Amino acid sequence: MIQSMTGFGKAESVVHNKKISLELRSLNSKFIDLSLKMPSLYKSKDVEIRTLLTEGLKRGKIELTLHYDLIQSEPNHFLNKTIIKDYYKAFDSITQELSLKNKDKIDFLQQIMKMPDVLKTEKKELSQKEWSVVKSLVNEAIEDLSLFRKNEGKALEKDLRSQIDSISSLLSDCEQYENQRIETIKSRLKKNLSTIAHKEDYNETRFEQELIYYIEKFDYSEEKVRLSKHCEHFIETIETSDYHGKKLGFIVQEIGREINTLGSKANHFEIQKIVVQMKDHLEKIKEQVLNIL
Repeated sequence: MIQSMTGFGKAESVVHNKKISLELRSLNSKFIDLSLKMPSLYKSKDVEIRTLLTEGLKRGKIELTLHYDLIQSEPNHFLNKTIIKDYYKAFDSITQELSLKNKDKIDFLQQIMKMPDVLKTEKKELSQKEWSVVKSLVNEAIEDLSLFRKNEGKALEKDLRSQIDSISSLLSDCEQYENQRIETIKSRLKKNLSTIAHKEDYNETRFEQELIYYIEKFDYSEEKVRLSKHCEHFIETIETSDYHGKKLGFIVQEIGREINTLGSKANHFEIQKIVVQMKDHLEKIKEQVLNIL
């Protein structure tokens, strides 16, 4: 069963005083390309989160967004009482030394609050419990995104099968024109041969070589067999592999090569029209394969 590379996953949970939300978005990419947007509190776990995403999602352009909301207000700024007392003692000492008469009218506290280090910010540390919750959210979001990928992959697989079946059907349609094609080639060869039939100075060995060359040039039976086998291999790969986007891309290249050769050897207008239709289906397959994991 194939999987699309595009998808969306989400997970939420509550721990301590926080409601944590995690979202994952995925787009197609040749390799794994990670982008993490999260508060500085979780930056220390950047490598571990990237490892989880790489192992779980394999390939694609992945964007992780992690944020939290406080359920209740949680102050993290505090007055540094020790510093405030030291400042007050220093101010009071200076006023006594200077023998200021109006010192009672001076608002020391207002001045002290403007001084450095009076307001203390408490730096939060990520607890083991909270990290365990975040880790489980990452895994949950990966599963959610993978389910999304599989569901989208079903639609992709249905379309790909339809396009491959169309190419196989068009290949079978070539058979109805095969007799006309052979007769056309025969008449062309006879006409060319008649021009040298009465000549005595031609090289028979060279003539036989040229004749074999043209017969091989117009014979596309091998291309038809290979094209049919490549189409079968494409379907088998869809059914048997888990991560086969790149492999399907290689098979598509081979299918395209055989279709092009078929068109160049056809020498029949109706068959060449069929080849054009094959190429149209092949282009649709190429677009879809780019989005397969």
